[in-house]
Amino acid sequence: MATTLILIQLFIVLALIFIGARVGGIGLGIYGMVGVFILVFVFGLKPGNIPIDVMLIIVSVITATAALQAAGGLDYLVGLAAKFLRKHPEHITYYGPLTTWLFCLVAGTAHTSYSLLPIISEIATKNKIRPERPMTVATIAASLGITGSPMSAATAAVISADLLGGKGIELKDILLVCVPASLIAILVSSFVQNRIGKELVDDPEYQRRVREGLIDPNETFESTEDTDPATSAQHKYAKRAVWAFLLGVFLVVLFGSIPTLRPSFMVDGEMQRLSMPQTIEILMMSIAALILIVGKAKVGDAVKGNIFGAGMNAMVSIFGIAWMGDTFFNGNLEFFKNGIADIVTQYPFLFAIALFFMSIMLFSQAATVRTLYPLGIGLGISPLALVAMFPAVNGYFFIPNYPTEVAAINFDTTGTTRIGKYVLNHSFQLSGFITTFVSIGIGYLIITFLY
Repeated sequence: MATTLILIQLFIVLALIFIGARVGGIGLGIYGMVGVFILVFVFGLKPGNIPIDVMLIIVSVITATAALQAAGGLDYLVGLAAKFLRKHPEHITYYGPLTTWLFCLVAGTAHTSYSLLPIISEIATKNKIRPERPMTVATIAASLGITGSPMSAATAAVISADLLGGKGIELKDILLVCVPASLIAILVSSFVQNRIGKELVDDPEYQRRVREGLIDPNETFESTEDTDPATSAQHKYAKRAVWAFLLGVFLVVLFGSIPTLRPSFMVDGEMQRLSMPQTIEILMMSIAALILIVGKAKVGDAVKGNIFGAGMNAMVSIFGIAWMGDTFFNGNLEFFKNGIADIVTQYPFLFAIALFFMSIMLFSQAATVRTLYPLGIGLGISPLALVAMFPAVNGYFFIPNYPTEVAAINFDTTGTTRIGKYVLNHSFQLSGFITTFVSIGIGYLIITFLY
């Protein structure tokens, strides 16, 4: 009877995740909260932990990033990146993905790639390089940057006190494992992707579009050349805003890597150090103020940008969906311990597969972490192994309806970046699986030899 009730609860949880994902936007959060209501009021489960720290970190980091966008800092960085990429068009399959990865690593959101993807597509097309090659890796690389970024909500979730932060995992551990693992995975994927598909001039879809006049093969793209960021009217303030934001990133990494630099306080008779989530919240909200001042930006412009809107959507989604997951798994933890603990402990990769498929449903790395990592901890999986598995939460590329994938398809005017006849045979699958497998494998090597 108990097993039947748990299976019914699981069905309800998965159904509400599916409905929330289909609704989109804040739908995940809304329907996740419906799940909390059902689990608590109908099945009598104790409410799980509310992901307060993760939500507040999202607010603080997104506020700083939105302020940077309002000050023109993101446009300034995109201009610099475009200038660099156009100087090295022959290496666009490598440099393009590395650029989107670096942007996400610094800003903590894959939405920064929207400004770079059309530039990457243009450079590839202009130089008769199949755009699918850099576009697919660049799209996946942007997401991969989240699992390693000191500014991302997903990383904040991992190091929160009630998850791996309470198991001795610090920000420096995430950076040491995930950043080099992601970098190597992107390079491997770029190397493979550079040999996939016909050359652009031989691609049937490209030839069809040329014949029908949809594409001018001799187009020079002069009209899309970016202005030199050093000569734009607002470059002075935009540059100051960028330096202010980078100062915030540096301080987060510094305090995360050297915990002794964080203040300590006497609490109930014992010294307690300022937690990393609180450190990020204090720093990034303060940096947001600094950006607004030195960048001469308006607060109203910051909340109107797409960065702020995406961040608030993420916060609401995590509020509902992560609370529902935590309530379900912690409420039935004994069942999972008795049923699958031994198997998962012996074969941790099974938990990585669970992370992968949950991320497909949730479309959010942070929500996936908050939903399943409590179960991984409860099952006794090594905290370092959970760090190595972190990139597995990037599985939402599997179904090609994530905004960055849709954008990449639309930006590639040659039609080489596409969704196949059977939907799942799309351009992003190969790069997605390569980066996932390689980054997890490298992560395991790092924790084996460094810890």
